[in-house]
Amino acid sequence: MLEPLRQGLPPIDPSAVSSAAVCSLPARYDAVRGARRFTRRTLDNWQLGERFDDVALVVSELVTNALRHALPADTPRDDEPPVRLHLMHWTSRLVCAVRDPSRESPATPDDEELADFSAESGRGLFLVDSFSDSWGWHPLAGRLSGKVVWALFRLTEES
Repeated sequence: MLEPLRQGLPPIDPSAVSSAAVCSLPARYDAVRGARRFTRRTLDNWQLGERFDDVALVVSELVTNALRHALPADTPRDDEPPVRLHLMHWTSRLVCAVRDPSRESPATPDDEELADFSAESGRGLFLVDSFSDSWGWHPLAGRLSGKVVWALFRLTEES
């Protein structure tokens, strides 16, 4: 089990964010495609389109993990969307955060599972770790239940 990790997480103060966008995602696997389209539009609007490939890969993995592991099997497919994708842009960094209703820690595969190159799944958080500058998760507090899994991308001056 991974301990909650807040290190490297940008400040929560909304006034510190240059731009932010949120997308609610239904409990269906085609939501991953919608999350990628939302990410494309948002990054293009922020003149960060050149970062799309890495960011979209991470968004896809985080959303897939939320849909696959964080939703109870009996989650209604047409009710209030249970997963939310937040994109936040600061001058020098971009954060992708996926909120889901589970309070369970994200699970990372052990070395033996990673060594199985024929496996069709199980490498999502390894990819998130490889393509982002840092990532972590934390449980939600107060009236909100669930957790947020986030990934941070540092932006160069040109971005």
